Amino acid sequence: MNADSKCGLTVDSEYVELAVEVFSMLADATRIRIILALRDEELSVNHLADIVDKTPASVSQHLAKLRLARIVATRQEGTRIFYRLANEHARQLVADAIFQAEHALDDRNPAHHRRSSSRTAEVRDISGA
Repeated sequence: MNADSKCGLTVDSEYVELAVEVFSMLADATRIRIILALRDEELSVNHLADIVDKTPASVSQHLAKLRLARIVATRQEGTRIFYRLANEHARQLVADAIFQAEHALDDRNPAHHRRSSSRTAEVRDISGA
């Protein structure tokens, strides 16, 4: 059996509808920015709010949705809650979406191809792998 069929990468996969929900959850610029901010470290709501230039209340609402979708996880330290990416896949989805966007603007020479390192090294750098 091939590896794609083992992990649900078939047209009749039971995970297709769930994948659509993941894309729907990521179809928001603030949530993409939150994921980019969390790609290397865990952060508090206030720190994330400063980074993405939104109010803590707004960021908290976005984080609640991302948490329900199991895209982010939390750790409590006293009264503060820190957020981190739940796994490497959200990081990779966002990196690939950014790379695809770069291709949409300049298909012959997108920014991630112009960097001095190879694409594999670039993905490793962005994804933290």
